[in-house]
Amino acid sequence: MAKLTTDQLIEAFKELSLIELSEFVKKFEEVFEVTAAAPVAVAAAPAAGGAAAEEVEEKSSFDVVLEAAGDKKIQVIKEVRALTSLGLGEAKAVVDGAPGVVLEGVNKETADKAKAQLEEAGATVTLK
Repeated sequence: MAKLTTDQLIEAFKELSLIELSEFVKKFEEVFEVTAAAPVAVAAAPAAGGAAAEEVEEKSSFDVVLEAAGDKKIQVIKEVRALTSLGLGEAKAVVDGAPGVVLEGVNKETADKAKAQLEEAGATVTLK
Protein backbone atom coordinates (compact mmCIF):
# COMPACT_ATOMS: atom_id res chain seq x y z
CA MET A 1 0.00 0.00 0.00
CA ALA A 2 1.35 3.41 -0.94
CA LYS A 3 2.00 5.78 1.94
CA LEU A 4 -0.65 8.51 2.14
CA THR A 5 0.19 12.08 3.03
CA THR A 6 -1.58 13.88 5.87
CA ASP A 7 -3.54 15.96 3.34
CA GLN A 8 -4.67 12.81 1.50
CA LEU A 9 -5.85 11.27 4.79
CA ILE A 10 -7.78 14.44 5.70
CA GLU A 11 -9.48 14.44 2.30
CA ALA A 12 -10.44 10.77 2.79
CA PHE A 13 -11.86 11.51 6.26
CA LYS A 14 -13.95 14.40 4.86
CA GLU A 15 -15.83 11.87 2.74
CA LEU A 16 -16.81 9.74 5.76
CA SER A 17 -20.04 10.19 7.68
CA LEU A 18 -19.88 11.03 11.37
CA ILE A 19 -20.72 7.44 12.29
CA GLU A 20 -18.08 6.00 9.94
CA LEU A 21 -15.47 8.36 11.37
CA SER A 22 -16.47 7.42 14.92
CA GLU A 23 -16.10 3.73 14.08
CA PHE A 24 -12.68 4.45 12.54
CA VAL A 25 -11.51 6.21 15.72
CA LYS A 26 -12.68 3.28 17.88
CA LYS A 27 -10.86 0.80 15.64
CA PHE A 28 -7.73 3.00 15.63
CA GLU A 29 -7.79 3.11 19.44
CA GLU A 30 -8.12 -0.69 19.61
CA VAL A 31 -5.36 -1.44 17.10
CA PHE A 32 -2.81 1.00 18.52
CA GLU A 33 -3.96 0.70 22.15
CA VAL A 34 -4.35 4.46 22.55
CA THR A 35 -7.17 6.75 23.50
CA ALA A 36 -8.33 9.90 21.72
CA ALA A 37 -9.44 11.53 25.00
CA ALA A 38 -8.25 15.06 25.60
CA PRO A 39 -5.21 15.27 27.89
CA VAL A 40 -5.81 16.41 31.45
CA ALA A 41 -4.42 19.85 32.26
CA VAL A 42 -1.47 19.83 34.65
CA ALA A 43 -1.60 22.18 37.64
CA ALA A 44 0.51 25.31 37.21
CA ALA A 45 3.92 25.48 38.93
CA PRO A 46 4.07 27.51 42.16
CA ALA A 47 4.55 31.26 41.65
CA ALA A 48 7.68 33.10 42.90
CA GLY A 49 5.94 34.04 46.17
CA GLY A 50 5.25 30.37 46.91
CA ALA A 51 1.50 30.49 46.17
CA ALA A 52 0.20 28.14 43.49
CA ALA A 53 -1.03 29.99 40.43
CA GLU A 54 -4.29 28.27 39.70
CA GLU A 55 -6.01 29.70 36.70
CA VAL A 56 -9.28 28.16 35.76
CA GLU A 57 -9.71 28.31 32.03
CA GLU A 58 -13.28 28.54 30.87
CA LYS A 59 -14.05 25.72 28.49
CA SER A 60 -14.65 27.04 24.98
CA SER A 61 -15.78 23.90 23.15
CA PHE A 62 -18.27 21.27 24.21
CA ASP A 63 -19.47 17.86 23.09
CA VAL A 64 -23.20 17.16 23.19
CA VAL A 65 -23.56 13.53 24.34
CA LEU A 66 -26.82 11.64 23.94
CA GLU A 67 -27.03 9.37 26.99
CA ALA A 68 -30.45 7.83 26.30
CA ALA A 69 -33.23 8.36 23.76
CA GLY A 70 -36.11 8.07 26.21
CA ASP A 71 -39.68 7.18 25.30
CA LYS A 72 -40.01 9.46 22.26
CA LYS A 73 -37.29 7.90 20.11
CA ILE A 74 -38.72 9.19 16.82
CA GLN A 75 -38.76 12.78 18.12
CA VAL A 76 -35.15 12.41 19.28
CA ILE A 77 -34.12 11.09 15.84
CA LYS A 78 -35.81 14.12 14.24
CA GLU A 79 -33.91 16.47 16.55
CA VAL A 80 -30.59 14.72 15.85
CA ARG A 81 -31.25 15.17 12.12
CA ALA A 82 -32.12 18.85 12.67
CA LEU A 83 -28.93 19.47 14.66
CA THR A 84 -26.61 17.59 12.32
CA SER A 85 -26.41 16.94 8.60
CA LEU A 86 -27.04 13.23 9.10
CA GLY A 87 -29.53 11.27 7.05
CA LEU A 88 -32.39 9.32 8.60
CA GLY A 89 -30.45 6.05 8.85
CA GLU A 90 -27.36 7.70 10.34
CA ALA A 91 -29.41 9.69 12.87
CA LYS A 92 -31.26 6.51 13.87
CA ALA A 93 -27.91 4.73 14.33
CA VAL A 94 -26.69 7.55 16.61
CA VAL A 95 -29.86 7.35 18.71
CA ASP A 96 -29.83 3.53 18.80
CA GLY A 97 -26.14 3.57 19.75
CA ALA A 98 -26.64 5.86 22.75
CA PRO A 99 -24.62 6.87 24.64
CA GLY A 100 -22.84 8.70 21.86
CA VAL A 101 -21.69 12.12 20.72
CA VAL A 102 -24.21 14.09 18.65
CA LEU A 103 -22.17 17.30 18.24
CA GLU A 104 -18.44 17.71 18.84
CA GLY A 105 -16.43 20.83 19.60
CA VAL A 106 -19.30 23.31 19.52
CA ASN A 107 -19.47 26.57 21.48
CA LYS A 108 -21.38 26.91 24.76
CA GLU A 109 -24.41 28.59 23.21
CA THR A 110 -24.82 25.93 20.50
CA ALA A 111 -24.29 23.12 23.02
CA ASP A 112 -26.91 24.52 25.42
CA LYS A 113 -29.41 25.00 22.58
CA ALA A 114 -28.85 21.44 21.29
CA LYS A 115 -29.17 20.03 24.80
CA ALA A 116 -32.46 21.88 25.34
CA GLN A 117 -33.86 20.66 21.99
CA LEU A 118 -32.93 17.04 22.65
CA GLU A 119 -34.24 17.11 26.22
CA GLU A 120 -37.49 18.64 25.01
CA ALA A 121 -37.81 15.69 22.63
CA GLY A 122 -37.40 13.34 25.60
CA ALA A 123 -33.70 12.45 25.48
CA THR A 124 -31.18 12.40 28.30
CA VAL A 125 -28.22 14.62 27.34
CA THR A 126 -24.95 15.71 28.93
CA LEU A 127 -22.38 18.30 27.90
CA LYS A 128 -18.72 17.41 28.11
